[in-house]
Amino acid sequence: MQLDSMKPTPGSRQPRKRLGRGPGSGLGKTSGKGHKGALARSGGTNAPGFEGGQMPLARRLPKFGFTNPSRVEFQVVNLGVLAERFEAGEVVDPETLREHGLANRALPIKILGRGKLEHGLIVRVDAYSKSAREAIEKAGGRAEVLGEAAEGGEA
Repeated sequence: MQLDSMKPTPGSRQPRKRLGRGPGSGLGKTSGKGHKGALARSGGTNAPGFEGGQMPLARRLPKFGFTNPSRVEFQVVNLGVLAERFEAGEVVDPETLREHGLANRALPIKILGRGKLEHGLIVRVDAYSKSAREAIEKAGGRAEVLGEAAEGGEA
């Protein structure tokens, strides 16, 4: 194959519309825009959500609810999963959780108390439920909050 013999795939290229070039072209006179109205004018397009003057759906439906702007969304990991994946005495932190496929996004991680933990683990994550913290400490492990020890707070 040579550069001079290359052609586009049939049907992949269409000739441009030549508007306003007489009645024989099929696109003469009004250039395919029909007669009068907003869509026949220059710059004539409707805004997104415009429904022809009818009250738009967004204004017909009632407003409700509240979105808390300071809400923190956590990735959750349950104790039962930690018990299955980690051996006694291991350190569990965000990096090891990502290596084991338990956390995959850049969100803070919270441990929840579902499941049983029989052996002690050293867990360092962003947050714990009350039952998870108690279960980790009862099993002989430590529940440390990330950043808290560096600031001199309770670990």
